[in-house]
Amino acid sequence: MTTTPADEAERRKYERFDTSISVDYTSGDTFLFSYIQNISEMGIFIRSEEPLPVGSMLQLRFGPEDSSPLELEGEVVWVNPLRPDGDNPNPGMGVRFCELTPELREDVVRLVRTVAYLQAEGEN
Repeated sequence: MTTTPADEAERRKYERFDTSISVDYTSGDTFLFSYIQNISEMGIFIRSEEPLPVGSMLQLRFGPEDSSPLELEGEVVWVNPLRPDGDNPNPGMGVRFCELTPELREDVVRLVRTVAYLQAEGEN
């Protein structure tokens, strides 16, 4: 799947924040664990040396260690594959959140704000 300039503009419209939040995700019978490398209000980037194909639907579970995890659905919308020659230090997959209820959307926004705040605190 290729991205169009409109897709790219939509993806970049939301500020992304670096993080290292653990994430459990399932796709069909596949259950995996990894880390979210960055997060925005619309999705996450999951670090993975074996990213799932574009179009894969995922059941995601993640959140800060001190609170209940978010459980929501996402779709793999782009992949940065592991390259055997080693010229790709950042393999993984971009996942867009799907069908967020207003409550889940607010929970995601709250988490993004927390990550952004902690990132800003770390810079000071």
